Amino acid sequence: MFRYLFLLFFPFAATAQAPSVHDPVMIRQDSTYYLFCTGRGISVWSSTDMQQWKREKPVFDKAPEWAVQAVPGYNGHTWAPDIHYYKGRYYLFYSVSTFGKNGSCIGMATNTSLHPGSPWTDHGKVIQSEPGRDDWNAIDPNLVIDDKGQPWLSFGSFWSGLKLTRLNDSLTAPVGELYSIASRQQGNKAIEAPFIFKKMGYYYLFASTDFCCRGENSTYKMIFGRSKTLTGPYLDKDGKDLMQGGGTLLLQGDEHWHGVGHNAVATFDGKDYLIYHGYDAGDSGRSKLQMKVLLWRTGWPEVGH
Repeated sequence: MFRYLFLLFFPFAATAQAPSVHDPVMIRQDSTYYLFCTGRGISVWSSTDMQQWKREKPVFDKAPEWAVQAVPGYNGHTWAPDIHYYKGRYYLFYSVSTFGKNGSCIGMATNTSLHPGSPWTDHGKVIQSEPGRDDWNAIDPNLVIDDKGQPWLSFGSFWSGLKLTRLNDSLTAPVGELYSIASRQQGNKAIEAPFIFKKMGYYYLFASTDFCCRGENSTYKMIFGRSKTLTGPYLDKDGKDLMQGGGTLLLQGDEHWHGVGHNAVATFDGKDYLIYHGYDAGDSGRSKLQMKVLLWRTGWPEVGH
């Protein structure tokens, strides 16, 4: 009875069933929820209740040949996917890189269904960053559709910060200007994982700052700002531009979770959910799925249970 009541009031608290994931994004098809995460070939999990998760076959059986050739050192361990349903197809963007370098690519694959057995079609490189040429990093993609129905891609990690560009109609290449939407001006350059979510007439930009991937030493945290226009400027609750190091804190680690970040936002049955990973203090800093309801009582996002 206690466990039933606990899950009733805290349905997304960490349980023994929470899968070990990194950089999760979630979507629902029919009555099944799907997680896409960092992993070899892009990790996939499924659930019918967002509590019990089943590991599915990865998106790719082997590393895409174009990616192996484009990024030295890449071996199929694919980062930070982003999934969207757009004009009758599922679009999966993903990151091809090696740690600490900005010689990176964002690729894209499509499918007509997410259910197991439906084959993915890889469309190859969408955008690439090259050391010595670019002061940005082509990882951590997030697709956003503007009010005119045009597709845009936000992305970026470290270097000069987070970027945004409009995509062509097939979502296979950037067109037009490259916009800067967030950066860190002092100390480390650790800002990454943009996710843009439209709500109440604003575009809300979520990002992660400080350091992931260090287990018990992770300092990851989530910040946000908002803008009336997709290209910015994005301002935090104090009116500070995220391009000038602004960003209101949304969630950070504590004694239970060493760091939390790389969030996505998804809406199911009229509720918005914050989906992210945290480093479990009770399990040697292992990265695990976390979910919480996202509330908007003041016009700004706040974390519920």
